[in-house]
Amino acid sequence: MTQNQLDKKSEAWSALFSEPMSDLVKRYTSSVSFDQRLWQADIEGSLAHAGMLAAQKIISTQDHAAIEGGMKQIRDEIESGAFEWKLDLEDVHLNIEARLTQLVGDAGKRLHTGRSRNDQVATDVRLWLRSEIDLIDGLLASLQKALVDIAEQNVEVILPGFTHLQVAQPVSFGHHMLAYVEMFARDAERMADVRKRVNRLPLGAAALAGTSYPLDREMVAKTLGMDGVCQNSLDAVSDRDFAIEFTAAASLAMIHISRFSEELILWMSQNFGFIQIADRFTTGSSIMPQKKNPDVPELARGKTGRVVGHLMGLLTLMKGQPLAYNKDNQEDKEPLFDTVDTLKDTLRIFAEMAGGITVRPEAMEKAALRGYATATDLADYMVKKGLPFRDAHEAVAHAVKAAIAHQVDLSELPLKVLQEFNPKIEKDVYEVLSLRGSLNARNILGGTAPAQVRAQIARHRARLG
Repeated sequence: MTQNQLDKKSEAWSALFSEPMSDLVKRYTSSVSFDQRLWQADIEGSLAHAGMLAAQKIISTQDHAAIEGGMKQIRDEIESGAFEWKLDLEDVHLNIEARLTQLVGDAGKRLHTGRSRNDQVATDVRLWLRSEIDLIDGLLASLQKALVDIAEQNVEVILPGFTHLQVAQPVSFGHHMLAYVEMFARDAERMADVRKRVNRLPLGAAALAGTSYPLDREMVAKTLGMDGVCQNSLDAVSDRDFAIEFTAAASLAMIHISRFSEELILWMSQNFGFIQIADRFTTGSSIMPQKKNPDVPELARGKTGRVVGHLMGLLTLMKGQPLAYNKDNQEDKEPLFDTVDTLKDTLRIFAEMAGGITVRPEAMEKAALRGYATATDLADYMVKKGLPFRDAHEAVAHAVKAAIAHQVDLSELPLKVLQEFNPKIEKDVYEVLSLRGSLNARNILGGTAPAQVRAQIARHRARLG
């Protein structure tokens, strides 16, 4: 095929076709507008393939050298913005191949020996996604470190812990922050696990059945730093489960961000007043000058739906496809690319925003006192005095009722009143009924006692480096 024929490939794929592709179909089927971001992976994969072809004496050392020189020039052109991306050449792969052939002639045409765009694109996406996962891992670590910093600064700060959004028991604000550290740590673990399945080589599967050329696929995998090769040529070119799995892991990470966002939004409202987010992460109102809106967490909460939607789209994309490759799979890239971009941007801004959170301990403690947060501590106290827990639970319910009637906290009820519910109650009950006493009592692995929180902070610091 001459260069002119390659440039005009879309007008007639081969002699089999009797008319050129319509402009509408050309635009509809082209992917170069979005898949050009794969160019680095495409060049990296092509160079590894060319090196293997030369080692196997499928192409000459001269052709190999020409390909390497041409690819270097193409890399420079793309990085400088001088490279011309052509819609007629449909995708990133044909654009690079056409330019290579233009630069080095027949050597460029020989590069595609033993491969198809089917295994080429699957390889490119895997290489690109692998590097993005590595970046995401670093961003997840940065966010965790930022939350550990907040936790360390607020170990002794008392926050009302909620269930059903009702005040339940007092917890350390530092302990609360570490709950999100645990979530994001699991997200990092999931990403590392996904990376193992991403990091496998499809190249050499060709269109669907493998190739008759004596390729050394293991050599290419080693050159590209991949953990192994895809063992079935049909599967290698046709499945996108690795992209789906990544998007599922990204969806979970975004859901954790969304939960954190929801709390930041609530805590910043005047009805809570637990925190303040730095002005650089908020916006004002066009009509109400008193407003300071938590737009960053609100938008992250909204973008979570976007990422989850991409997961649903990819699942639906794959569910009805017969083996092997189908053009449907061109539609995997935009949702995958947007998922990566959205997750990276969100993690980056949340790590920065965490450093701009101002905690208001007085407001948190006041809220904890409003909800009879030490009621369970009173029940536990009665149990230790010999009362069965269910009886203690009932007795405390009556005590809370009395406190509500007198408009006081449990800790403010006179001893005589408390003894009406259990005569074994003594003066030491007031230490139990204090918020600080309740906090310190949870001195068990995973508990909210400050000693336990500090131990967890040390564990996370050692883990994160």
